[in-house]
This record gives sequence, structure tokens and C-alpha cells, in this order.
Amino acid sequence: MPAIGAVTRSTLRQQIADALRDEVLAGRLLPGHEFTVKQIAEQYGVSATPVREALVDLSAQDLLDSDQHRGFRVHRFSVGDFRSMIEARALMVDAVICKLEAERLAASAHGVPLVSVRRRSEEAARAAGAGDLNVLIGYDLRFWRELGFLVANRYVSDFLHRLRVQAWVFSVPFLRDDTEGGKWLWNGYGQLVDALTLGDVAAVRAVLGEYNKHALAWADRLERPQR
Repeated sequence: MPAIGAVTRSTLRQQIADALRDEVLAGRLLPGHEFTVKQIAEQYGVSATPVREALVDLSAQDLLDSDQHRGFRVHRFSVGDFRSMIEARALMVDAVICKLEAERLAASAHGVPLVSVRRRSEEAARAAGAGDLNVLIGYDLRFWRELGFLVANRYVSDFLHRLRVQAWVFSVPFLRDDTEGGKWLWNGYGQLVDALTLGDVAAVRAVLGEYNKHALAWADRLERPQR
């Protein structure tokens, strides 16, 4: 019986953390927004303990900052932070690809539920083309998460997922305020799935290279004075 109680509490803790992360990703909790454990507990109608645990978890993911006297606030990433995320992601992915020859990459791809991955890519591409940020973020994170199965080391996969969440947390407020934000939504999901299916390492590198170049070009735009 105690084990069941532990699972329930753990699940509630995760549900609260997921709900708050989704609020941040949706731009409803903006960088710098402050709140307390008591406020969140009242909002969700739960006790303080799982809320506190959920907020600590999100702080460990660098999505929240903790202040002993004022509670928590949504972390504010800088453009420099965003550039570092892109660089770290590129270095990590490149290191993984270096270990995979074309034959192994193709074999690995066939071990992934590519039907599901391709479906995610189509939905993400459709949302990106329509500029629908609300739909895109969920499909984008699931798309890359499923492709993470290509990485044998789950710690690498988890690290990359964490970077993508942080990158979206940084990006969302800017994209929502930018009338041209939709044009900066990457749309190369299908090409990446095609390259992986064929086991074409050069094509995989090319698509990922364009992906990172696209993100850095957007960072350049953010740093330029807007007229």
C-alpha cells in the first residue's frame, strides 16, 4: 500500500511540473513572472508538498529561479544563452553522428517507429507553415524526443530534450511579439526523416546544419536594432 501512495504523489508532482512547464511554453507565464508555492497549490487545489517538489524539479531544469524569500520566478534566458544552447546541441548531435556509419544509421532508423516519427514531422511541418506556435511546440518536442531513440545513451537524449525545452522557453515570447515570427519557424522535419530512413549521413548533416544556421540567423535578428 505505501508504494501505491508514493506513485500517486510522484505522479501529482510530475503533473504539476508538466502543467507549469506548458504554461511557460505557451507564453502564459512570461520570463520574470513570480509566484509562490501557496499560490500554485491554491490554483491547482492540491497540498503544498507536491507543488514545492514540482517547482524544485523545474528549477533543476533551469526553467525557474528560486528565491528563498520571494518564492519562484520564470527564468529569463538571454540571446547569448540561446546561442550556447544551439552550439551545445550541435556539438552533441555531431558527436553522435560521428559514431554512426551510413549502414548503422539506416539500421538504427528502422528500429525507430518511423511511421509515428513521420506523422509527427508532417504535423510539425504543417503547424510551422501555418505559423501555429501552440500546435508546433508540442509536435516539435515529441518529434525530437522520438528521434532520440536513435541515441543509445538515454542521458544524451534527455540532455538534448532539456536543451530544446529551454530553447522554446527563450523563443516563445519573442515569436509571439514578432509580426514576422512565423517565417522563423523551422520546417525541415520531413527532409530529416527522409535522410534518416535512407541512412544518408551527409544528408542528415546537411539538414541539421541548416537547422542550426536558421536558429543562429534568428538570434542575429534579435540582436539587431529594430526599426
